[in-house]
Order: sequence, then structure tokens, then C-alpha cells
Amino acid sequence: MDATAMTHYIEENFDGVRAVENSGDKFFSYDPDGDLPDDRWFLFATIVTGDNYDSVSELSRPGAYRINIGLTRSAYTERFGAAPTCRDERGVLDTGFDYSVRDQVMPHPHYASQHWVCVVNPGPETTDAVRGMLDDAYDFAVRKHENQKARRAEA
Repeated sequence: MDATAMTHYIEENFDGVRAVENSGDKFFSYDPDGDLPDDRWFLFATIVTGDNYDSVSELSRPGAYRINIGLTRSAYTERFGAAPTCRDERGVLDTGFDYSVRDQVMPHPHYASQHWVCVVNPGPETTDAVRGMLDDAYDFAVRKHENQKARRAEA
């Protein structure tokens, strides 16, 4: 599945999603009413298509992209154990993974400490897992949105 197909999958399978593009990258948030200010977005996934933010995934390769997915703490911990905290001089988290490997679920190079995972070019080994993690991340974003909406109503 290439980046365009992954984008279509997210946009077609999750209601209330707002997609914003910046420099060829897509950021997906849950915003069913389209009225959340930028600092209140509930991002649950991003698709990065180049080395604008980091080069550890080598996204400058033809056709390369990385999908990033925000998990709950428990889902992340179940898959990888405790979130990493040690960073190298470039700010990349030390997880023991080669972030350039394709078709492998791994901690996000910068946001694993916030329970994000990633896959460079999902393929036969990871497509089902990516879809399941997107379901979970979307559900988590919906819950956060609903909780915030309820708190605003009570205020």
C-alpha cells in the first residue's frame, strides 16, 4: 500500500477525520465538527513522505513513506514494553530498532516516548497490524474528544 492508498484508507474508513497537508505530509485528527483550534487537535495518525523532520527512516528513497500512529499507553506497552526516554545527539530515541527498515512495526524515532509507533512502507507483514492500530488510535482520539467536549459542557 503506497502513501496515497493509505491516505484514502484513513479518509474513507474513519468518520469525523480532518486531514491537513503540509509539505506533502498528511496529519489526521478527529474533529467531527471541523471547529477545533489547532492546539486542540486529536491527532491519531500521520503520513510522512520525506526527510523534512528527520532522516532516520530514509524517506528520500523513491516511494518511501512512514505512517505514524498514536497508541494508548497500554497498547504501546503491550507491544514494546515501557516507552523509551534516552535520546541520541539528534534527538532520536534509542530503541534498538533500525528506523529505515520497511514493513516492520517499531517505536516512533521521536515520539515513542508519547506512545507513537511507525511503519516504513507497510506491506504484507504489517498491513493488518497497521489497520488494527489505526482502529485503536482512532477510537482513542474519539474518546479524548468526547471527554473534552463533556468537560467543556460542565464548565
